[in-house]
Amino acid sequence: MTRRYRYAEAAEALRVEERWLRRNIARLPHSKKGRAVTFTDADLERIDQMHHHEPTTGPLAVVAAPASGAHPMAHLKPLPSRGALRSA
Repeated sequence: MTRRYRYAEAAEALRVEERWLRRNIARLPHSKKGRAVTFTDADLERIDQMHHHEPTTGPLAVVAAPASGAHPMAHLKPLPSRGALRSA
């Protein structure tokens, strides 16, 4: 039989607030029978993967160079200064 976690147990395993799980339940994998919401180990793994972040810059980044040979971030433009944003 598959282990089932309630909100408090799942939150502890994911190291998040139980309140966060409850607020985001509509977009998280889970099982629901009536009002009883449970999570399996597979659900917790999928939630973890959904919110996993890989660096896109820096020494650990894995960025593929575009075929054209241009720098992968050549399309980025700097933001205007904060003063320019306030006066707009």
